[in-house]
Amino acid sequence: MIVLEHYIVLSSLIFMIGMMGLVLNRNNLIGILMCMELMLLAVNIQLIAADRYLGSLDGQIAVFFILAVAAAEAVIGLAIFIILYQRHRSIKTEVFSQLRG
Repeated sequence: MIVLEHYIVLSSLIFMIGMMGLVLNRNNLIGILMCMELMLLAVNIQLIAADRYLGSLDGQIAVFFILAVAAAEAVIGLAIFIILYQRHRSIKTEVFSQLRG
């Protein structure tokens, strides 16, 4: 039988994979976005597991808001990525460190 601790361990592992991806992969914008999505997925797993354990609906409602934020983040991030790629022909982050606003 799967208990709450299994979900906590799973979400912690997924979150750590996303965190290590952010730390180790600082050159690729798509990789950074994917790692951020992994971290949001880990939080969603944790909220659903806690919600199931406590028997309330608060965690599921929070997950819907997190999914909406993740979708907006992906759309805006990819739009910025496409514009920067069209201008600089590169997805390396060191090219973008010289941009001024």
